[in-house]
Amino acid sequence: MRFEPVSADPRQQPPDATSTVPPLPTPDGRHHQSAPTPPPAPGTGAPPQPPPPRPRMDFQVVRELRRELTERLALWQRGREFTVDEEDTERARLAVAVVAAYADAVRRAGTPMAAGEERLLLDQVTAELVGLGRLQTLLVDDTIEEVHILGCDQVRITRHGGGVDWAEPIADSDGELVEILQAAARRAGATERSLSTVKPTLDLQLPDGSRLAAVFLVSHRPYAVIRKHNTLDVSLDDVAGTRGDLDEMIDPLLRDFLRAAMRAGLNIMVAGLAGAGKTTIIRALMNEIPPDEPYVLLEESRELLPARRRERHRAVMSFEAREGHGERGFDGRPAGEVTIADLIPLSLRMGVLRIIVGEVRSREIVPMLQAMTTSRGSMCTIHARSSAGVGERIVELALAHGREMTVDQARRMAGNALDLIVYVTVEDETAIGGRKHRFVSHVEEVIGAGEAGRITTTTVFGPGPDGRAVPRHLPERVRDQLLRVGYDARLLTRWIEAGTGAWRRPRQTRLARR
Repeated sequence: MRFEPVSADPRQQPPDATSTVPPLPTPDGRHHQSAPTPPPAPGTGAPPQPPPPRPRMDFQVVRELRRELTERLALWQRGREFTVDEEDTERARLAVAVVAAYADAVRRAGTPMAAGEERLLLDQVTAELVGLGRLQTLLVDDTIEEVHILGCDQVRITRHGGGVDWAEPIADSDGELVEILQAAARRAGATERSLSTVKPTLDLQLPDGSRLAAVFLVSHRPYAVIRKHNTLDVSLDDVAGTRGDLDEMIDPLLRDFLRAAMRAGLNIMVAGLAGAGKTTIIRALMNEIPPDEPYVLLEESRELLPARRRERHRAVMSFEAREGHGERGFDGRPAGEVTIADLIPLSLRMGVLRIIVGEVRSREIVPMLQAMTTSRGSMCTIHARSSAGVGERIVELALAHGREMTVDQARRMAGNALDLIVYVTVEDETAIGGRKHRFVSHVEEVIGAGEAGRITTTTVFGPGPDGRAVPRHLPERVRDQLLRVGYDARLLTRWIEAGTGAWRRPRQTRLARR
């Protein structure tokens, strides 16, 4: 039961980033001044300037309009039988009517309200009604990549391309901020989420697909981080540079190789730092799964498969971990807790060959690797600082499984389970006037556990002159599997000899110019 707010059309904003938006008037004649626009960054190659600032809101007015909207909706519901869709439609109609009536009162007072300001007010009133408050205005801004909320009045925004600015407070107090976060937790979907004195941390997916992590009580102030996912529907062609709004993360040679790897049912681990683009790559790989193939998707909180893509993946079985609450049992776990590690054995009984885990971050890596040894086409993501460090990161997480796990056993397990490790690199040049660059730099074929128990790999694609992946060696262990789906890796031979790839555009790094 959710009403999607109407967001202001950015095309109707003034083209000049230094222009101001008229102040928002209220019936008593007061005006709210717009926040000043920061000057453009000096020097050439500066990141694009953020869009013009939105007018400041009188949130007392917003709350009054929300109260009126709630009362009107309650009158409409009284003594009536209605469906969810009918209620959503009526809520949307009443929201428009309430805001339009307020705008008419402002005009009669002699201070006309622009259409863009009226739409912004509608956004705010609707956001207050669904419980996200001023936080909703950040979710509808497509220029935002990441938001750090450091208390109610310190809101740091990172925009696409690396620009950073500070937004207006999203609550009047830290207590109100906690209430907003608690409201988001109550609507977190099928599995129960909470933010309370018993559970002072929160991790969930917001209605727009963004990822929210929050903490309070154990921190100086309530903190929250929102990572927006603006590339929910993405394919290998998209990340190969055919979409102008995405980085060119792979070239056509690597695209064709990964596409064949998915057809061949190879087990793939996508590694990289936080924010490197691991989720984008694994979404693109998932797009290669046939629409009628059943598979299991396991996540701490749902983010890999947005609702609009479930029509394509009709046979997917999506599982989500559940937090425990209350007293701990004899095993030391909270009552009702269901982890990814608990769900993997269940997945093996669901009659599928492919299991996808959104992220392995702890002891669930052991059942994941065990599942990969008996499955085809399974995938997961993992955090690692470098391509060379992925193997040791696997061992580190595996040792958390219990005392019975050893280093040699973890390496043998990884060598038998994995076929490919795809490493995604992120290079941040915003400090020197550049931007963030995200691209695949390595594709390692896992050969097995070699001498001294170490994981042996072959670098099929490795860093070229600008750091992006280019063909380096022909695959060995998986060559026959690729041939069976019509991909002849020998096509890479001439590119290996030339030492280049087929990237569509040169990488615009400021280090090269220096």
